[in-house]
Amino acid sequence: MPPARRPLLALLLSLVLLLSGGLPATAASTLEQRLEGWPTWSLPAPLPRPGARDLVYPSWFEGDWVATSADLSGVEPEIEYAVRFIQDPSGRIVGDRAFNANSVGRALLGEQLQRVRNDPQNPNRQLADLSGDRYLESTVVGRRSEQPPTDQFLADELSLQVLHGPGDPRVSQVETLSRYVRINADRIEAQQWQVSYDSPSEGLIAEAKRHWSGTLLLERQP
Repeated sequence: MPPARRPLLALLLSLVLLLSGGLPATAASTLEQRLEGWPTWSLPAPLPRPGARDLVYPSWFEGDWVATSADLSGVEPEIEYAVRFIQDPSGRIVGDRAFNANSVGRALLGEQLQRVRNDPQNPNRQLADLSGDRYLESTVVGRRSEQPPTDQFLADELSLQVLHGPGDPRVSQVETLSRYVRINADRIEAQQWQVSYDSPSEGLIAEAKRHWSGTLLLERQP
């Protein structure tokens, strides 16, 4: 991947915007097989449409964490930010999406990111207001999650990103697969794999254009 920073939503989505439900662990081999093919992924991917469901995380995600993200290539700087996982009205553990997206966006872009808004009608859509009369629209269009019978959690998602501003909108697709491992009650370690595809207007079948991999460390705040 070139030394330029990844698009905002690629980072936001890869780290914190896992917003909707996945499949039960009976299909645990699906994401392992997908991982074996990285970085030569292609579309269509084995990711069902998410509907209007939030991703339900394992109970050990609940709480406030300090997140540290590192690029395995060493090209991009390490960043640190806060994330939070909370109970929804049904008592399930979900990400605090607006808080998490604002936190990682500020760490990456500083004042260029003005705010992140949730779509109240669709938990899989967010708008990030940027400086320069721009905003970034992100919609999760495919997702699968699996929880093996150990302290692990896997999630793969495909997002459609549209950058609005002066000139024509810029459209792309980003797929991110994350594997989280619970080390102990206060530490979760993850590895992430990501590829970018062209706009779906170029066709439903697409080959990966760029790829990235990194690590994510979550340490519980006191």
